[in-house]
Amino acid sequence: MAQSSHVFTKKKALTLVLIIAAVLVLLIVLRSCVQKREDLSSREGRTAFLSALGWQIDPDTEEYKRVLIPEKLDGALGDYNEMQKKQGYDLMGHLGERCEQYTYQITNYPDSDQTVLVTLYVQGRRLIAGDIHSTALNGFMHGLKQQ
Repeated sequence: MAQSSHVFTKKKALTLVLIIAAVLVLLIVLRSCVQKREDLSSREGRTAFLSALGWQIDPDTEEYKRVLIPEKLDGALGDYNEMQKKQGYDLMGHLGERCEQYTYQITNYPDSDQTVLVTLYVQGRRLIAGDIHSTALNGFMHGLKQQ
């Protein structure tokens, strides 16, 4: 019966270390790119994010609040989260957590004489939810992407 022996040579060990190092560098670079692309922790980052979606805001209208996401999303909050899911966000993973809420007036909303606002919910550097809405009694609300 023949025995198979695997020898771990210095050359194989060096190759393995180099592969692991390359994978780590790639992961660091990818993480850095993602964080730079969606760093909403600064006003400039939020303005750039909204601009990429086609929205112009008046940065001087910024309103800031630290908010607590409820433990349960039912009724209107459940409907709000359904809208978030349609645009790729989901508050279910953030129940009971705190986040920052930033609100700005949109200056280029088409065909509207109402005041239109954008609200962003940010945790750390990441957007976890957001909407566009008017302040009128018979107003509207929709996701962040232009319809």
